Amino acid sequence: MTQNNFSIQGNIVDVVHQQIFAGEISVENGKIKSINKIRNPKSEIRNFILPGFIDSHVHVESSMLVPSEFARLAVVHGTVATISDPHEIANVCGMEGVEFMIENGKQVNFKFNFGAPSCVPATTFETAGTVLDSNDVKKLLAKEEIIYLSEMMNFPGVLFKDEEVMKKIQAAIDAGKPIDGHAPGLRGEKAKQYIEASLKGGAIISTDHECFTKEEALDKLKYGMKILIREGSAAKNFEALIDLLHDYEDRIMFCSDDKHPDSLAIGHINQLCARAVAKGIDIFKVLKAACLNPVLHYKMKVGLLQVGNDADFIVAEDLKNFHILQTYINGIKVAENGQTFIQSVPVKPINQFNCNNISIEQLKIPTSAYPSVDNNIYVIEALDGQLITNKLLLQGKQQNNEWVSDIANDVLKMVVVNRYTNAPIAKCFIKNFGLKHGALASSVAHDSHNIVAVGCDDESLAKAINLVIQEKGGVSAVASPQNKEMVVGLPVAGLMSAEDGYKVAQDYTNIDIMTKADLGSTLTAPFMTLSFMALLVIPYLKLSDKGLFDGEKFEFVV
Repeated sequence: MTQNNFSIQGNIVDVVHQQIFAGEISVENGKIKSINKIRNPKSEIRNFILPGFIDSHVHVESSMLVPSEFARLAVVHGTVATISDPHEIANVCGMEGVEFMIENGKQVNFKFNFGAPSCVPATTFETAGTVLDSNDVKKLLAKEEIIYLSEMMNFPGVLFKDEEVMKKIQAAIDAGKPIDGHAPGLRGEKAKQYIEASLKGGAIISTDHECFTKEEALDKLKYGMKILIREGSAAKNFEALIDLLHDYEDRIMFCSDDKHPDSLAIGHINQLCARAVAKGIDIFKVLKAACLNPVLHYKMKVGLLQVGNDADFIVAEDLKNFHILQTYINGIKVAENGQTFIQSVPVKPINQFNCNNISIEQLKIPTSAYPSVDNNIYVIEALDGQLITNKLLLQGKQQNNEWVSDIANDVLKMVVVNRYTNAPIAKCFIKNFGLKHGALASSVAHDSHNIVAVGCDDESLAKAINLVIQEKGGVSAVASPQNKEMVVGLPVAGLMSAEDGYKVAQDYTNIDIMTKADLGSTLTAPFMTLSFMALLVIPYLKLSDKGLFDGEKFEFVV
């Protein structure tokens, strides 16, 4: 793809120097050659030219799209770069998975910036596809394409100075690359200890995207962290944290973390900018979070609309709704008026999927085989828009000496099936999915990506799970009364599709509609919420392929 030489006029939004003026930008060989003010424009200049948006923490895999397809959708909304943690595919395919993401991303004109996954597997309480030890992390950090150490989810390992954890942190320090944090709910002295990560003092672990209250974020800001305001398809912390941008504009960034394809097709970081401006936040503070701060913090090779920079910028209709008219990367127009100009590229899937179809018998839960207290059973309470869950003790429903789903009280059976080998199935109960019949299943199940499923009856559960197994990964829904089944195959690591991103977005929209219209789910994003119900590093109660897990005590429930 050849670079363009051209000039473009508009109201130039200089975020670095905090000024807006009518001007003309001259681009030569993909870089900004000059920026000149227009003193007396011949006609009204309406459009605004500003630096491109950056998602400061995203797992591209959660879009169900390979990087090249993610880019095709993201540029339409003015996103020119990402800080991308490939630990989802790393948990499945190890180093090969990280290399896949890097190489696929290089095939398109978009600025992916990948991290070295710090926690593969995320814990020792689950089965992942592989292990990345401190030597592997050190090798990754030596790569030019790897610009940071990805979120350190093992906060107990940091607090207790686990040898392998500290080696990974030291490897990032030695490489001169920043370290991302992940410490939901950590406050006070423990937060300080985690952030400093050593006895030397000062902030070593430099960001956190897991704050779900303003008070928690203020605590971490006090100890030197930068806070990423997250608004994804499941976890939504924008409303709780956005007021921080008034006073901490140099230490706030925007991110999505996990965004499903239907959401990405509609909007991205531009949506957060519009919402922030609508709350009366100064435009330059908003654009610092969306454009400037990530580039400075991660030392990204992304232009900031200054002379000599790469010509990475966007043209917006206004600074209120942030409707994007054009997106340029390296001086090449990659999107215009809702149309992407990035072409799809061939994809050769990699995967690791080695389990057989399951039977209905394997899903049964004898009353003697599940944790209970005085006939009350432990139940995960899913919270719409949050990754954290609650731990409940509720009266269980028994039938033929088995615990079964209690549809009337919305307490449904949930299971996790090991996808890497044939193994006993882990089972529990969950509240708030709202299903009236049928079942959902997904091989997108953070962070080890075994198969997680929730359903009203064992027959539907088995059908949904086996649909995923037959596709070697995917999301499925079974509506039993209508005898209706739907599956979106994800053959790339059981996480991503190799198909056109807009088609995947439409397929996902269709199955999402089915979960709500036909099955009755009351959640905003049922599959996204389901995918986090096996994420042990976020409290309070979760299910791994090895059993029911208390994320607060960091031990199995027995």
